[in-house]
Amino acid sequence: MTEISLPEKPLLLIVDDDPLICDSLSFSLSSLFEVVTSHSRPHALQLLRQLRRPPELALLDLGLPPLPHRPDEGFALISELLKVAPEMRIVVLSGQSEDGNARHARTLGAADFVAKPCNPADLQQLLRGALAFRALVEKRPPGAAASPLIGHSPAIDKLRLQLRQYADLPFAVLIEGESGSGKEIIASAGLHYDTRRREKPFLALNCAAISPNLVEATLFGYARGAFTGAIATKAGYFEDATEGTLFLDEIGELALELQAKLLRVLENGEYQRVGETQPRVSRARIIAATNRDLRKEVRAGNFRADLYHRLSVCAIVAPPLREMGDDKLLLLEHFRQLYAAQAQLLPFSLSAEASRLWLDYGFPGNVRELRNIVIRLASKHAGQVVDVAALEAELDVPDEPLVAATGIGTGGEESDGEAIIAAATQRLRQREPFSLDGLLNATERGYIEAALKLAHGNVSQAARLLGIHRTTLYNRMESSAREP
Repeated sequence: MTEISLPEKPLLLIVDDDPLICDSLSFSLSSLFEVVTSHSRPHALQLLRQLRRPPELALLDLGLPPLPHRPDEGFALISELLKVAPEMRIVVLSGQSEDGNARHARTLGAADFVAKPCNPADLQQLLRGALAFRALVEKRPPGAAASPLIGHSPAIDKLRLQLRQYADLPFAVLIEGESGSGKEIIASAGLHYDTRRREKPFLALNCAAISPNLVEATLFGYARGAFTGAIATKAGYFEDATEGTLFLDEIGELALELQAKLLRVLENGEYQRVGETQPRVSRARIIAATNRDLRKEVRAGNFRADLYHRLSVCAIVAPPLREMGDDKLLLLEHFRQLYAAQAQLLPFSLSAEASRLWLDYGFPGNVRELRNIVIRLASKHAGQVVDVAALEAELDVPDEPLVAATGIGTGGEESDGEAIIAAATQRLRQREPFSLDGLLNATERGYIEAALKLAHGNVSQAARLLGIHRTTLYNRMESSAREP
């Protein structure tokens, strides 16, 4: 009798620090999904790197340890999950359901936000919809990889010029840019499929998505018996890429010892399989990408200077969406028509006021955020005109402007010193109870909160904004948390 192979269920990652919620969600969703659960951000990331395939979906809470009453850990996890698995569709299920939290979660890349408690049937339907739109995002019509970049802004024109200059060169290329700015599209469409290598393989490896102790074997291959579990000889990415392109995303996550081995490949093409002494030669072109500032990483001793200089001979910056002007409307039109056609829905349109808001919005999540907004608008407002109120509900627009309440200036202007003295004089003249330490601590807490918000919960980026070391920021956050 012939054995029938059943299709795999979609993999769903649930992250919540309440075991009862994890168990109940697993029970109600296990008929549709293969479910794995986690209780914290570090555990979720560790689990993600150990899974045999990235989850198609994630369902996560914002309030996670060690700060379960704040959304910071959840916000940081959204960014880190998408860094490891960019096509994952993330749904936030949280009791911290303020409008600002929902909008910010979407800005970071979450597909949707649901307030606790949620009806299991409604949650199943929402996850099915997220999965369906993931399939649309992954579905590329023939020749789509070779399609030109969309836009006519100076930033896109500069990018096109650089791509023409570097496309057919044999040298490595470094693509730098913010999260969600389309670095892999630049690598595939601009530096591979539009060049002489288009008929050769294009292989992509996310250095953040794989356990550090497996990166070397994955890149270079391994011999049988090289380590426990190596039951057969296996080629690595360099070998499989042959004379094509090897795209190494999140190159800043590569361990220092592997950076040295990558440098050797860039210099003379030589590498060795794990467990072999015989040198092999790679003719693949290397394209690396990062959202880190590698110059700062070099100064901090986290990235080799010689590798950075070797990679950055041909350097490209993926422009952030806020610098692309009217191209935001062209991208809106592109994705609006694309997803309406693929989902067989009538396309929505924006009112004149909503179009102006669209152009004024900064899109901190870049093209990924724009695409997710279009997907949500396409599903909620098919065939309708979207007004300002409906659009604002999808954007990370603060409910009210951020006001500096301490009387301390922004720094850099000569008048700041005089303004501080004037404010201090006025307050001390009131002869009310006053604590300098209290004022300084409150100001420090305010700047830390602001930096974490601007950095979307990323402590390293927040530390750079504040001009202090990451360890110093952690210490001050802990000290601030202990203060009444």
